[in-house]
Amino acid sequence: MAIKNNQINYIEFKGTDLEKIKTFYNLVFGWRFTDYGPNYIAFSESGVEGGFERTEDVIVNSVLVVMYHQELDAIKSKIIAAKGKVSKDIFSFPGGRRFHFLDPSGNELAVWSDK
Repeated sequence: MAIKNNQINYIEFKGTDLEKIKTFYNLVFGWRFTDYGPNYIAFSESGVEGGFERTEDVIVNSVLVVMYHQELDAIKSKIIAAKGKVSKDIFSFPGGRRFHFLDPSGNELAVWSDK
């Protein structure tokens, strides 16, 4: 299936102990994991791709919905024009780049691109 602009593509959770997270979701649901260093794991076999980012903070908003768009700068400009706020500017990671934004209610989402 081709990746499409403006659709939810990835869901990211926070976790305080990634080893326990991997064990739990693998035993209960059969999810598979890929380690990306000590602070991030990606999961598959869940119906949607996603990951867990390690944190020591108290988890308040535990899910980050990640959408895809080929043109990060263009969609970022559109978000700002619509009164959204960039909460984490564009950064690189293995496999692409992304940024985070807040919608008018303060919900944080992200947009990524492999370009």
